[in-house]
Amino acid sequence: MFGAGGGTSSYQEVREVADLIVLWGSNAREAHPIFFHHVLKAIHRGATLIVVDPRRTASAQWADLWLGLDVGADIALANTVAREIVVSGLANEEFIARATDGYEAFRASIEPWTLAEGERVTGLPADAIRELAHAYGHAEHAELCWTLGITEHHNAVDNVFALINLALLTGHVGRWGSGVCPLRGQNNVQGGGDMGALPNKLPGGHDVENPKSREQWERLWGAPIPHKRGWHLSRMFEEMEHGKFHALYVVGENPAQSEADQTRTMNLLGGLEHLVVQDMFLTRTGELAHVVLPSAASWCEDEGTVTSSERRVQRVRKALEPPGQARTDLAILAEMGQRFGVDLGSPVAERLWDELRSLSPWHGGMSYRRLEAENGLQWPCPDESHPGSPFLHGRLWADPVGGPLAIFVPTEHEPPVDQLTEDFPIRLTTGRRLDSFNTGVQTVGYSSPLRRGETLDIAPEDGARLGVGDGEVVRAVSRRGAIEVPTRYDATLRPGLAFMTLHFQDDVATNILTIDAIDPKSGTAEFKASAIRIERLGA
Repeated sequence: MFGAGGGTSSYQEVREVADLIVLWGSNAREAHPIFFHHVLKAIHRGATLIVVDPRRTASAQWADLWLGLDVGADIALANTVAREIVVSGLANEEFIARATDGYEAFRASIEPWTLAEGERVTGLPADAIRELAHAYGHAEHAELCWTLGITEHHNAVDNVFALINLALLTGHVGRWGSGVCPLRGQNNVQGGGDMGALPNKLPGGHDVENPKSREQWERLWGAPIPHKRGWHLSRMFEEMEHGKFHALYVVGENPAQSEADQTRTMNLLGGLEHLVVQDMFLTRTGELAHVVLPSAASWCEDEGTVTSSERRVQRVRKALEPPGQARTDLAILAEMGQRFGVDLGSPVAERLWDELRSLSPWHGGMSYRRLEAENGLQWPCPDESHPGSPFLHGRLWADPVGGPLAIFVPTEHEPPVDQLTEDFPIRLTTGRRLDSFNTGVQTVGYSSPLRRGETLDIAPEDGARLGVGDGEVVRAVSRRGAIEVPTRYDATLRPGLAFMTLHFQDDVATNILTIDAIDPKSGTAEFKASAIRIERLGA
């Protein structure tokens, strides 16, 4: 949309400037607790917090307004909010005329989304939708934040476009205190993408299909680069299924337990001719591997950098030597290159970083010396004299605009792929808890006073209707498989909505239930919207 895959604002703006913070599909209190501390400081300063989430999460309990929409109705809500902003005269017409393109087509696309239609599709009261629209439209400084609640859907990219449309409509982007903040799903996801760990990108945001960008890296590396983008993970599994993908090298990932439709995933991984896993833990994926390479803990046994959701690059410093036969990821990869007859250079983190920033316009000025002295810098930071960039796209407020216009993208509401029926009447959504991390590889081996194991959280009304007691072990069944799991009454859930995590996959394989309906643009599976039924074991 704006030409760079990163949040446009800094945490300082959220903490000190924003009048309104909207968490849309984000339970930051549990999934991004450090970021939520900045939100709490904003609340104590007097900022308004609005949370859009099907569940009344721990974040929503801090909110001035909670909109508990039906799962998968985000585009319907965004379009309704957009129309209300337009018809109420709250659109920033001057900004739209100068800095954007495609507004007329967008305005025509949202015309059917009256408050009544939005209420019908989203399950929200029209007054609540109006309140969100007017709060966002009237705010002087507003930050719109989202995460996996928006992106783990079959139409993930369109969900994001729908939210960005709201920022363009009101001019809440490119200004100090106003922006859009995609909160990354794991530590250093932002940094991984920035380093080129995306199918269509080279380091520093260079497009792999751009000949000029590709040629620069080919000269530096002394090797040709494929002219076409690669496959994302979901596509890899599709090709495994078609017999066109035979070997996989997994670094620091546990797809056996993190991918949707776990039964299919395990079958495909088990059918590979060669599987290599490089990890600091022996994961379930590692147990399937032909070769396991033990790697160091990157946060304390290695040198390097990480990048947060506000694009801040920070140093990681080695504190301990890796145990036993474990080696750093960089050392392993360098020796792998030698085994293949390719000299990848010295496996020294700072030298690799300097190589990267020699061609990355985002990182050129970020020497280790500066990162140390300034406690990190935010990209873009093109040279040593540049202070870094707390916010992006200020060019949109220049006259004339510096660079391409920001484009409105009309989006259409599409309900979840896994439809609710008489046989599968309960909507299961998934998420995270504060005490655990992802598939539990890094957390389940350690005790926590907050940890209580996996449960199928349901509304008390559903428990009464089904004759299922609080804590009773039941069978949860989807169109893909079934698991046994204890229930837990959760009064913050509406009837018809259930919740689970994927933190305890060795005990309760949640992802046997989840659907692998894939967003064709991003490759993300629809983890947030499965259809299930609940059966009593004695029935």
